[in-house]
Amino acid sequence: MFVDSHCHLNFPEYTACLPQVRADMAAAGVSSALCISTQLETFEAVHALALAHDNFWATVGVHPDNEDVLEPTLDDLIQRAALPKVVGIGETGLDYYRLEGRTVADMAWQRERFRVHIRAARQTNLPLVIHTRSSAADTLAVLKDEGQGHVRGVFHCFTESEAVAREALDMGFYISFSGILTFKNAQDLRDVAAFVPLDRCLIETDSPYLAPVPHRGKTNSPAYVSHVGAQLAAIKGVAVEEVGRITTRNFEDLFSLVRAN
Repeated sequence: MFVDSHCHLNFPEYTACLPQVRADMAAAGVSSALCISTQLETFEAVHALALAHDNFWATVGVHPDNEDVLEPTLDDLIQRAALPKVVGIGETGLDYYRLEGRTVADMAWQRERFRVHIRAARQTNLPLVIHTRSSAADTLAVLKDEGQGHVRGVFHCFTESEAVAREALDMGFYISFSGILTFKNAQDLRDVAAFVPLDRCLIETDSPYLAPVPHRGKTNSPAYVSHVGAQLAAIKGVAVEEVGRITTRNFEDLFSLVRAN
């Protein structure tokens, strides 16, 4: 019924329990998951998960907040994007949350890294998986400068305003909601979710982070995306099965996957 459109199952939290994670997914009606790359050094582990399991997929990219890692070139991304079961570019974007005494001008390296990812998406015709935190204006500006009309993708773990959502939608992007949607203090985000058309929504866990209510504070799991789907259904006033059906279709359309039926 559901797809977890963003998780990090290569992280050490899952080394010893992946079979249980997969069993829990099946029990919760979660049919598949997209395993997200955050650096080139661990891409092979992410890709291996996708190759080993018919309902896992992978992306290639370097997270904007990762420093002291291999800096991706355009060729690095394009070559890995051509591998089997790699269906997206990212996680990429901008993150100014931890400037630690630096200025926004000092983050030019992030903006250049983002541009490289956008160019890779344009050349491979794969969607972008975008992370933006305390940087929405620059994220949108770089996208418009580099790829408007030529790239597609999703703003993952969306926590921005309705105005930012509107701009992203106008550019053709999807909006993905995480377990934050279930948090007691997240009414503003629920209002944004009410605004975003269901046929432009995805749902995710961002596992191992941001476990939804009633699992908040625990290690997250793709099985818990069902709680995000239930919350979105309540917001939209539709059956949870409808949210599962439409968000799964959206995922398959965005990442050009063949539907089972």
